[in-house]
Amino acid sequence: MRNPRSDRVRQVRALAGRSVRSRTGRFLVEGPQAVREAVRFAPERVVDLYLTDAAAERYPEIVDAARGAGLWLHETADDVLAAMSADAQGVLAVAQTWQSSLDDVLRGAVGQAPHGRAASTPRLVALLSSVRDPGNAGTVIRAADAAGADAVVLTEGSVEPFNPKVVRSTAGSLFHLPVVTGVPVDEAVAALRRAGLTVLAADGGGDHDLDDLADRAVGIGGQLAPADGGTDLRAPTAWLFGTEAQGLSDAELSLADASVRVPIRGHAESLNLATAATVCLYASSRAQR
Repeated sequence: MRNPRSDRVRQVRALAGRSVRSRTGRFLVEGPQAVREAVRFAPERVVDLYLTDAAAERYPEIVDAARGAGLWLHETADDVLAAMSADAQGVLAVAQTWQSSLDDVLRGAVGQAPHGRAASTPRLVALLSSVRDPGNAGTVIRAADAAGADAVVLTEGSVEPFNPKVVRSTAGSLFHLPVVTGVPVDEAVAALRRAGLTVLAADGGGDHDLDDLADRAVGIGGQLAPADGGTDLRAPTAWLFGTEAQGLSDAELSLADASVRVPIRGHAESLNLATAATVCLYASSRAQR
């Protein structure tokens, strides 16, 4: 493709807008890392793949995987790709959106999410309540993936997972695990609890210190957490996180089985959402290992 003013270029660029994504059921995957994971883990979702000549030479593994999956590759001039997206770094894909069901996740079914994890009852879930910041949401999805979580739930009022900044911030993790959207927080908590997960709310004024729970989970100090009661990081757990600015409301905190604070030992006033979520998810991941 050599014409930056073509109809196709305008159609691809328009996918940066939510209304267009909703109408077409398609979204942008920008940059080599995210596109690589889309091609590897969800080739059936990739509609079109655009690479500049330089990017095709630099990332032959993307080209080979795409051709192996029978995907349509468009060799694209630099100015054309720049007109499609300012964040593509020479590699851009258009993919189909999908819906993941919380019921499917809790039943251990793979559902409709394009990921390769084995079906099993979930043991670790990240639940984001009304988180609207796309960078935070995407980074939590990436952290949850890295920690081995089984799913991420974005409650109603949260940012859309196919927002371009969310997709970029996940660095490809969007294609690795189910991301459920649009569930009211109280309904999500109730469903997670029915499935046997303990719901822990991350809160700066939490009743429990995360380090204490982590120590007890592995027997540091000579005492293991109770296997049949109390707050035990070894148990299947859903972590509930609030917004960056306001955290969780009293009503949301009351939904949880316990509230947990991440210790601050230096002079920082707090941790941002994505950092705190990463610490909490990895504490559970280590305890469950």
